[in-house]
Amino acid sequence: MNLLFDANISFRILELIKSNIPNASHTSQHSLNSATDINIWNFAQKNHFCIVTKDSDFNDLAITRGAPPKIIWLKVGNLKTDLLAEFILSHAIKIDQFLNDDHSAVLILS
Repeated sequence: MNLLFDANISFRILELIKSNIPNASHTSQHSLNSATDINIWNFAQKNHFCIVTKDSDFNDLAITRGAPPKIIWLKVGNLKTDLLAEFILSHAIKIDQFLNDDHSAVLILS
């Protein structure tokens, strides 16, 4: 399963994490920057992505619709992109475990 970063996270994060998370993608790479949450949800579901977001709306969708897709909800406030990348990489083991756990739908990192 690959990570799909939502539009509320800078696309620049991909360059900062690519050595550890090479298959990450951004909504802008799939013409989804102005897409609705439902459209992003459906795209992620169809293409086997886990959505990485700072938006609580995807958590709400996971509660009502279930997985897939899985959601990684970053509750970290407004961090600069380089600090957000460091934060994500510091949780790489936890993220990997989550992606491989068939019983978990949402991972909240704060």
